[in-house]
Amino acid sequence: MPDTQLHRTTATFGTLPVFITAISTILGAILFLRFGYAVGHLGFIGVIGIIFLGHMVTIPTALAVAEIATNQKVQGGGAYYIISRSFGMNIGSAIGITLYLSQAISVAFYVIAFSEAFDPLIRYLHYEINTPLIDKRWIGLASMTLLSLIILSRGAKIGMKALYFVVALLFTSLLFFFLGKSEIADQPFVMNAQIQNPDNFFFVFTIIFPAFTGLIAGLGLSGDLRNPSKSIPRGTLWATMGGFVVYILVAYKLAISASPEDMASDQLIMEKIAIWGPIIPIGLAAASLSSALGSIMVAPRTLQAMGYDQVFPTAGLNSWLSRGKQKDNEPTNAGLISIIIGFVFVAFGDIDFVAKIISMFFMVTYGVICLISLLEHFAADPSYRPTFKSRWYISLLGAVTSFWLMFKMNAPYALLSLIVMGGIYTMVSSYKKQEKGLANLFRGVVFQASRQLQILAQRADREDLDVHWRPFTICVSQDTFMRRSAFDILRWISLKYGFGTYIHYIKGFLTEETNKESKEILNKLIHLAAGSKNRVYLDTIISPSYTSAIAQVIQLSGISGKGNNMILFEFSQTEPEALQEALNTHDILFATGFDLCVLSTSYKGFGYKKQIHIWITPADFDNANLMILLGYIILGHPEWKEGIIKIFAIYQPEAVTRRKEELKELIKEGRLPISMANINLISVGGDKGTREIIGEVSVDADLTIVGFRHEQLTAEGYKLYTGYNKLGNVLFVSANKKKEIN
Repeated sequence: MPDTQLHRTTATFGTLPVFITAISTILGAILFLRFGYAVGHLGFIGVIGIIFLGHMVTIPTALAVAEIATNQKVQGGGAYYIISRSFGMNIGSAIGITLYLSQAISVAFYVIAFSEAFDPLIRYLHYEINTPLIDKRWIGLASMTLLSLIILSRGAKIGMKALYFVVALLFTSLLFFFLGKSEIADQPFVMNAQIQNPDNFFFVFTIIFPAFTGLIAGLGLSGDLRNPSKSIPRGTLWATMGGFVVYILVAYKLAISASPEDMASDQLIMEKIAIWGPIIPIGLAAASLSSALGSIMVAPRTLQAMGYDQVFPTAGLNSWLSRGKQKDNEPTNAGLISIIIGFVFVAFGDIDFVAKIISMFFMVTYGVICLISLLEHFAADPSYRPTFKSRWYISLLGAVTSFWLMFKMNAPYALLSLIVMGGIYTMVSSYKKQEKGLANLFRGVVFQASRQLQILAQRADREDLDVHWRPFTICVSQDTFMRRSAFDILRWISLKYGFGTYIHYIKGFLTEETNKESKEILNKLIHLAAGSKNRVYLDTIISPSYTSAIAQVIQLSGISGKGNNMILFEFSQTEPEALQEALNTHDILFATGFDLCVLSTSYKGFGYKKQIHIWITPADFDNANLMILLGYIILGHPEWKEGIIKIFAIYQPEAVTRRKEELKELIKEGRLPISMANINLISVGGDKGTREIIGEVSVDADLTIVGFRHEQLTAEGYKLYTGYNKLGNVLFVSANKKKEIN
């Protein structure tokens, strides 16, 4: 169902109805019935703490609501609409259903509070006229019947007119209270005056918290507003700040007008302070009735919006719930369901348990709205352009405080509310399998975080790149699906210490056909690589020759933010001539500062990954550190957890002693990251050459690392890497310059 259907109303309301609906719920029954109790148990300073803590949730939520509402056309369904369009339909449905239930049950909660206002009259009639004590549930049921008739017959417009009247009574009662003088002797103002053995802070906070749940009441009228993007932010923020001021003033007036004991024992203590006492029960009645009116107008609209969105499992149920009056789309069927729920809980008369759950659901809603604002800030979605902007740290404060308070208030109820919401989400997801907005939102956050980190890394001081060297390796191969050894090398070095980029080479020119082929191959690569739990970045490149592909690749900045500093070639020992095309680029690689690694793969592969042999020759002084570092990096991978490194140094017989002392000095200075005990000195001479010695000693090694120089490669070409047929995989390493290791 398109969103436009949610907005098919006459839409005549402005900002004032939003303010009235929100403030009437904020200044509700709790203000009249429980603020005295709170001041008596915690003192004025304690209640100020509750007010500030409560507004650490409500003010960030109000700002987040204002932000989200100015980004998009907020339509029928209010908070549900905002959440579902930002977090996705399935998440929105889970929050929407719980929010609707809390709104519908709130009607009963406020009706019961309304009946409490008649307690003085009931007691007066009983003790003065000898009438029987009336069960206040009958008053609640009668009030619920009246509300039902109003909503079903006239809808939100008549409800709003009635709301103006009761809000006027509400403010009149508060004015009489502030102007009154206590019948009890005025008390000296003591900031922390409280009764003996008071209830603890969070217990009192749990009782008081429903006073803060009126914040989003005005959102439910979004479909009836001429300009929701202006009316919602203004009305919500005005109501939030107005409630904040009134709470502080009421707490102060109570603290200077009555003792802690009187406040703790008399739930209508405000009656004894007001200039005309009966105005307080009238104000309580007005506050409760106004809150009930606000809830009974909002709840059906939330349910109707979910019907439009096909939230429920059957098309018939969704159609029935979304049905409204022909003239103004007033939610008649959704209103009927809300009224039935209200009657059920009013008949029970005691909804303490439900009231706590309601508080939890509202708190979850506040936390989620703040979380939306926070994630949207970091996701930086181009389509998210609110005209009013909150701050990310304010939204973070609201989200963290909301979820923290849930468990401080009542951990079992908090856990239960989350379980119920999770169950609803699972149910909805079973028959609504469309893409979830939450996943998209988190992908946006990850993208922005990655982008910022890359920029930060690039702008970091580059003078210490050699001192704090790590491999940023790129491999270009056209034999991806024939051999995986090069990919394995990248997996090992990129797990923790480095970064690996594997690029599959496609020979040809960039055309529609080759571009399609490259995407298909990339998807295949990602699928194949997923099973190895690697951290290698995968890509493809199309180029007329392997040489030109290398030239293109080495100019890439790399996604690590540091740029690439090493390139890896690979070839099969049985086809060394295939390496020649890659080696044609070695002058370019040398000139651009790249370290060069060449992997010779054999049928032995990497064996059992037990031994890494590193061979150092007199000519390998510049390569030694890089070779040793790569050995230790590879050994750090879990697949090599049982492996060891053996280092062999080859010298002429007459130079062994001198070279041994040189190695000791290098190790002592910290220029070689090894100990002398790990080095095996081997003298070369006679008929055996270096390659033959390496072949004999390392025949059982799982990986052999051998150094080479740029000059050798220029002179010998691919033949430089031949003659090691007895060995397993061999990694040839040439450092562009010596790596300094501290």
